[in-house]
Amino acid sequence: MSIALQYCHITVNDVDESIAFYGGALGLKVRNDVASGGYRWVTLGSDTQPGLEIVLSEPHAGRSQADGDTLQELLTKGVLPNYVFRSDDVDALFETVRASGAEVLQEPIDQPWGPRDCAFRDPSGNTVRIAQAPSE
Repeated sequence: MSIALQYCHITVNDVDESIAFYGGALGLKVRNDVASGGYRWVTLGSDTQPGLEIVLSEPHAGRSQADGDTLQELLTKGVLPNYVFRSDDVDALFETVRASGAEVLQEPIDQPWGPRDCAFRDPSGNTVRIAQAPSE
């Protein structure tokens, strides 16, 4: 028996703006775009992890008004969980993401626990970290 992560949901304010960030700046490819009830669920993925997709959706997509309102409040406060991506060249990817206009939270640094990493906010305010394993 095996198990693997298939989807990771990221709540965003504007799906199209987020596609530009995750697709354009980070280089993920749109795999699926599904509309229902006035909302969209867009999945993006990387060729290096074909079985894993990120799902972008707005706070009220598929949720009750109260739950969507609560999620919107947490998104606005910037307290939703952060997302960590892995890269084999964090410095080059940092420059690409910075050039996209993303808000820089931390330039690339070598962390005492091992990786070299950096951090940004996506267009909705989610914290996105990019890490590179230490060279051996």
